[in-house]
Amino acid sequence: MTTTSTDASTVPDASEIPRRRPSRRGQYSSWLYLVPALAVFAVFMFFPLARSFVLSFQGNDILGRPAGFVGAEHYLKLLQDSEFHAVLLRTIAFVVLTVVPVIAISLMLSLLLHQRIRGIRFFRTAFASPFAFSVATASVIFAVMFNQATGVLNGILGTFGIGRVGWITDPHIALISIALTTVWMQMGYNLLVLSAGLGSVPDDIIEAARLDGAGGLRMQRSIIIPLLTPQIFFLLVTGTINSLQSFGQIHILTRGGPQGSTTTLVYSIYEQAFAYGNSNFGYASAQAIVLLLVVVVITALQFGLVERKVFYQ
Repeated sequence: MTTTSTDASTVPDASEIPRRRPSRRGQYSSWLYLVPALAVFAVFMFFPLARSFVLSFQGNDILGRPAGFVGAEHYLKLLQDSEFHAVLLRTIAFVVLTVVPVIAISLMLSLLLHQRIRGIRFFRTAFASPFAFSVATASVIFAVMFNQATGVLNGILGTFGIGRVGWITDPHIALISIALTTVWMQMGYNLLVLSAGLGSVPDDIIEAARLDGAGGLRMQRSIIIPLLTPQIFFLLVTGTINSLQSFGQIHILTRGGPQGSTTTLVYSIYEQAFAYGNSNFGYASAQAIVLLLVVVVITALQFGLVERKVFYQ
């Protein structure tokens, strides 16, 4: 038997191997694969965004047709409009009332549903089921529950001697009722994301923590939750954007009322542009640009401040 050896000096260095540049034909064919996606984005995102930006600097007649350049008039009006200021504050309050509770409740439930007990699959399916409901379906369900005369919630309160509550007719609690509906609607998706995160936690880390004496709440607080911070941060960003864009449940349950107490920024845009025969497309477009800026600023703050505390494995 003979053995052959290769001299290390005869093996070419990887940096010395010439790299073949892709041909122009290959480059063009790769760009062609992007054309369908770019076309969809151009038609449904880029063009509407550019059109809204242009309309925000234009006036319009009673039919909504552009009627000339008005400069920053709409934006100056927004700065001076106390009603718009109230809408903006109400929108921020709505985001706080939905994003924080839904993440906290979903995290607690996901930790409980991750326990190995009999029948846990049934509860996992039950708690994740809101993800399968559309906005319209969920809103109709809660409209029945919130009904002041025959609603389920008032029926339960009546058994304890508590008077009927105007869940969506009282200006002081209508926004909270819409927030409860939104929390229930988003909970299913959050549970799925957090459950996937719990399933990806390495077993060796859990075993090492148990050997060190960690268990119960200490295990959850010091090991599990830090490992879930990427999923929590993702839900924080997407949940904030979804709450800022909420429309369906507001339109079906309260139509922005009572007394404008549930009119958020998105619903105000709808009212200015389409509701009640309005056609103030210029002013509505200015509000839409403000909404875009709010989303960008809040998202940038989240990435700049909150992401620092995210633990990436």
